[in-house]
Amino acid sequence: MYEDIAKALELRLAELSGHVTDIDQELRSALPADWEEQATQLEGQDALGGIEKQKLREIQQIRAALQRIADGRYGVCAKCGGDIDPKRLKALPTAILCLSCAG
Repeated sequence: MYEDIAKALELRLAELSGHVTDIDQELRSALPADWEEQATQLEGQDALGGIEKQKLREIQQIRAALQRIADGRYGVCAKCGGDIDPKRLKALPTAILCLSCAG
């Protein structure tokens, strides 16, 4: 029933995983010897760290959505137990609340 959404989520998960791997490699790179360059690189690493946290949070949400699909609980509001509108799921595939409960 939600095969298309699951495929889209799996593609996004693979994309995010690749980005996180790239960020990890960048964060582990050696600092330059020059102090000014080090300061610039450390600022960039702080920004990358924030981006990485965001991507890891999205990965967690996607994995949870895929698990709900596998368990047959996808599209059911976690708060009221009602159905989540398919339009909402299409726009936000990781949604766990119906529009009424999210509002």
